[in-house]
Amino acid sequence: MSRPIVLFENMRAVPYVPFYLAAERGDWARAGAEVRIETSPDTSQTAAALLDGRADVSWGGPMRVMLHHDADRDCPLVCFGQVVSGEPFVLVGRHANPEFRFADLANSPDWPGPRIGVAVDVPTPWMTFQDDLRREGIDPAAINRAPDLPMAANVERLEAGKVDVVQVFEPYVDRLVAGGRGHVWHRFARRGDMSYTSFYTTRRFAEEQRETCRALVRGIAAAQRALFAETADGIAAQVAGWFPDFETAALARMIEGYRSSGVWARSPELPAGTFVRLKASLLSGGLIAYDVPYDRAVDDAITVEALAG
Repeated sequence: MSRPIVLFENMRAVPYVPFYLAAERGDWARAGAEVRIETSPDTSQTAAALLDGRADVSWGGPMRVMLHHDADRDCPLVCFGQVVSGEPFVLVGRHANPEFRFADLANSPDWPGPRIGVAVDVPTPWMTFQDDLRREGIDPAAINRAPDLPMAANVERLEAGKVDVVQVFEPYVDRLVAGGRGHVWHRFARRGDMSYTSFYTTRRFAEEQRETCRALVRGIAAAQRALFAETADGIAAQVAGWFPDFETAALARMIEGYRSSGVWARSPELPAGTFVRLKASLLSGGLIAYDVPYDRAVDDAITVEALAG
């Protein structure tokens, strides 16, 4: 290519370690893609940047692609290459609850359930959470949900005893648990794969720059293999520069927690079943009203072609 492609990162976050690992290892360059990573100005603007030409490819949740398809049936955005397959969010409580069940969160006639600080920084965590509750026969309105605040504020409320459990991702999980101020109740990744994060771009870019998209997939596939072959300490050392405020030992704990709980995909295929599982939660939560067709929002042929070549 005559210039590097602009690859937007949705935001700087530990769940995106596979992308940073690909960059640090030079996997994309070896695969044939010259990449310049830029940070989206806001998570809600990541997809918009593709539509107005500020970026060529982004990584982020297929949720955003479905939102745009819900608003515009002719939306040109398309996903490819699954990277974060399981949900990175975790329920962390003030007190230990090793036998946690979702029923523990429901109010009853005799006592209110624990006060819950829900993650509202982005839409997907609550959408999937409420869907889990419904599948367990629990009305999402029947939980003792605290007034909505960002995750960082919810952590402060947990430490102050103003809520009993919070829905957070890393680094908040490690900070609470390692500091003795919280206990893991539930890892939502136990739900299984659900297409949490992928690449996405416009259909035009996917068609006109097909080999570039294939190279992105080949590069991330190489990083995925390394992610599961190397030690957490080794991976943390490689990506530490992306997280200058974290101690490398803490970053290694976060990486091992995510890896062992099934947050990261082992290969970049994005199958219909995982896409449908995510879509079902967005539909049940009312975030979208349109049953977005898989073949309109996903171009998994890019991955098939990339891995076959």
